[in-house]
Amino acid sequence: MKSQGHPDYHFITVVMTDGSSYKTRSCYGKEGSVINLDIDPRTHPAWTGGGTQLLDRAGRVNKFNDKFKGFFKPKA
Repeated sequence: MKSQGHPDYHFITVVMTDGSSYKTRSCYGKEGSVINLDIDPRTHPAWTGGGTQLLDRAGRVNKFNDKFKGFFKPKA
């Protein structure tokens, strides 16, 4: 196997937003590098499923639904 075609895979430290950290292997940086996360997967709504709601500002959703109400047929 050729050594020049593969990235350097080594241990780094990942620091979460609450200050906790863990070690993982990565191609990022060099051995012993530290990544400080801006978005924590333990608290962000994209991963936790919380805080998702549809905001209807100025009735845009209602306007859309009224405009296309006859376009789609509901499934039986």
